[in-house]
This record gives sequence, structure tokens and C-alpha cells, in this order.
Amino acid sequence: MRFGLGASAYEAVAGVSIDVAAGEFVAIVGPTGCGKSTLLNVVAGLLAPAAGLARVHGRRVAGITAEAGYLFQQDALMPWKTALANVAVALEVGGVATPEARERAKALLARVGLARFLDRYPHQLSGGQRKRVALAQMLIRNPAILLMDEPFGPLDAQTRGMMGDLLLSLWSADRKAVLFVTHDLEEAISLADRVVVMSAGPSSRIMADHRIDLPRPRAINEIRLDAAFHDYRRAIWNDLRDEVMKAYGAQDDVGGRA
Repeated sequence: MRFGLGASAYEAVAGVSIDVAAGEFVAIVGPTGCGKSTLLNVVAGLLAPAAGLARVHGRRVAGITAEAGYLFQQDALMPWKTALANVAVALEVGGVATPEARERAKALLARVGLARFLDRYPHQLSGGQRKRVALAQMLIRNPAILLMDEPFGPLDAQTRGMMGDLLLSLWSADRKAVLFVTHDLEEAISLADRVVVMSAGPSSRIMADHRIDLPRPRAINEIRLDAAFHDYRRAIWNDLRDEVMKAYGAQDDVGGRA
């Protein structure tokens, strides 16, 4: 993935190859600016790679990937719509009649623990509640794959853990393929079947791919007490440490030249 043209072009990601199997939960970790979100955007069809290609279900990505649901770090809720209307609109734009869309939205909001908050507007909800509305908004279309870019980043540690448990509960029901970007190594290990480590940019690449053989179902706070969890954390951090320091060094160099 390159940005710009000619000698001034910046190569963000180079030589990356990754496969996500049906029903597999893959987390991507790496230093700031290594291209994690760029990979998600290529899969989503929001960016076209300078070379190579992305495939979803064997078909080349060309334009927006209709099979994908995308949950961003910042929610995209419409402030003038209630929680119920924000979730229902995801179906309405696809031609589902409003009464049916609202009934399905009610059922899904109940699953994420918001049955009593259907008529609340985003500004009347906590950060965790807004994130649950956004999660329901993504899931109501029943996308085949889930792309999640630091979705719980703005939340406090306790709420992040609760959202992680909720995500695992919903995911376990139908095991969609997930590509999950995070800076939080413990979050990645707690959630994923595999943790993919990217190197520092420019020309970031995949430098390690760790399979996480922790038992499921998992409870976030409990699994982090498991001795095997700490073994995984130590091994992955050993891969990641030098890349994080390289990224910080690059930022210092830029700051020094500015």
C-alpha cells in the first residue's frame, strides 16, 4: 500500500499476506502507524492496494465489500436519532420496511443489554452504551465478516472488559470471521484465535503469527489469570518490543526535524 506518487510516495505496507478462515477471530497488533487500519480498509474496499489484491470468499475486492461489517474506534451514530432508530436505519437503507426493521432492532438491542434505552439519544448514553448501539448497528445486517478497528479504545478498562465479554458472547453464537485491530496486547490475546504482529513502518510487514490455544468460552478477566495467557503475552511482546521502539524513534526524528 503506497500513498502519493513518484519519489515522495510513502510505502505504508509491503509484502503482506494473511488469510482469515471462516469463523476465525484474528487480532492484529503493531506499533502506531504500522498500517493495521490500512489493511482493514483494503479488505473493506475503502482503499485499493498499489499492488496485490484482497479477496473475500474467494472473490476479488473491487469497491465496497458488502459482506463486511465495520466497527470504527469512534462511533458513527446519528445524534438526532434514538438508539432504536440508529440500529433500524441499517436495515431501512437496504429496503426493509420500518416496522420490521424496528422489531429486529429491538431484539438485537435487548441482546446487547439496552432494552430499557431504546428511546435514548446518543448524548443520553454512556460511552459503553453508545458502543453497544454501534455494535448492534453493525450486526443487524448479519455481515459475513466483521472488521473492527480499535473499537473499544476510547473506553475505560472496566468497560473494555465488559465489551470484550459481550463481543465474545455474540461472536460465539454464529462464529463469523473477525479481523480485529488493537494496540492492547492483552485484549488481543483475550479475544483472538490468532494474534498477528506487524513491524514498524514504513514498508510494514507481518513478522509473527501466534495461535492462541486458550480454552473457549472465555471470560476476559478470568482468562488473564491463566498461566498460559502470560506465556503468550511474554512471547508476543518479545516480538513486538523492538518494533514499538523503532516507531517511537521515527516519531522522535520527525519531531526533531519539524
